[in-house]
Amino acid sequence: MQNQLLITKKEDMYLSAWAEDGRIRQIQADSLEPKAVLGNIYVGKVRNVVKNINAAFIEFQKGQMGYLSLNDCKHPIHTDGVIRNDDRVLIGDEIIVQVEKEAVKTKPPTLSAKLDFSGKYIVLSAGGERVSVSRKIRDKEVRQHLHELLEPCIDNTTFGIIARTNSSKANDEELLVETQHLMKRCQDLIHTGRHRTKFSCLYQAPSGYLGSIRDLYEDKIQDVVTDSLEVYEQIQNFLKENAWEDKLHLSLWKEENGKFDAVYDLSKTLEKALKQRVWLKSGAYLVIQPTEALVSIDVNTGKAISKKKDVEKTFLKVNLEAAKEIAIQLRLRNLSGMILVDFIDLHQEEYKEELLDRFRKELSKDPVPAQLIDMTKLGLVEITRKKIRKPLVEQMQSIHSKKEQSLQQ
Repeated sequence: MQNQLLITKKEDMYLSAWAEDGRIRQIQADSLEPKAVLGNIYVGKVRNVVKNINAAFIEFQKGQMGYLSLNDCKHPIHTDGVIRNDDRVLIGDEIIVQVEKEAVKTKPPTLSAKLDFSGKYIVLSAGGERVSVSRKIRDKEVRQHLHELLEPCIDNTTFGIIARTNSSKANDEELLVETQHLMKRCQDLIHTGRHRTKFSCLYQAPSGYLGSIRDLYEDKIQDVVTDSLEVYEQIQNFLKENAWEDKLHLSLWKEENGKFDAVYDLSKTLEKALKQRVWLKSGAYLVIQPTEALVSIDVNTGKAISKKKDVEKTFLKVNLEAAKEIAIQLRLRNLSGMILVDFIDLHQEEYKEELLDRFRKELSKDPVPAQLIDMTKLGLVEITRKKIRKPLVEQMQSIHSKKEQSLQQ
């Protein structure tokens, strides 16, 4: 199996799966109804400002509140004629905000007054002030070249630029053309937005699978395959609009090749990704339990130590296998926030260091920032992973909930 993005349309959802190195590494489920708000830009009304946490609560859709941190709220864009010489946000203000993170359980969506416009190679930020380069680009000469190329673009502006991982593969003309295109989009939106009323949606983020195509790493995935003619045509139009036809190979699955779902094990992989228990080849298994505050992962020996003489080495082997699988499961299930892993106890310090080094290496393969903090005195390994979208299980719950509501209506 090549590295591919697989997209299928099921009864009540679009299912996107990233296949890398012969295995599905990530699954995303999106409702057929375009009600997701992540990435959307709105005119919001400030309903409350809480000084002790330096945050504002903003109604961005009628009846829908969001949380805006004021710590990094530079140059907020007011739409109600308010002109200030500072960056204050006051109750009653109407400002342009973007949904930065979806609601997670009881927490409202996180908003930002710094508007981001994503391209294939560049992310443009209205309210940013500098050029940043993806940490995944490690070549110092490439990083320096990107800085020197892009910094003149933001002189005497209030824009910031992030060079994405893909930018290292693009030529200078492609980067400059995309930067100018994103600047114009941003300027047009701000100009129009200043004259719009509260709760107006100024920008609708592309549907989940189109956003996935935009965010693909070119050096990892170049093929997009779907068995839906409707999805195929939408992607084709999306590639044309962004002049990316020569960047990705899009193909429509042929029925004579077999059932798309069965060939790629999409439904089976999804079913397994929603279960708590994950079996390892050694006979050991993981128990993955998301809670309100954190995600706990327990490594159990299962059948792995049957008739083994050197138990400590066996424990290390099982833990190393578990570390690799846990990194895969975090991405597959989109688990984020605080994560605690209870590996099998190791007594030798060199074995502990080997485990932590291997775990860091596996986590570094995740396109979403994931960091190993440390091992506690109780032997628990602490991890943090950036929250962006809802976990897979919550995506599925949301889709099923919408389906039940529509059936009741």
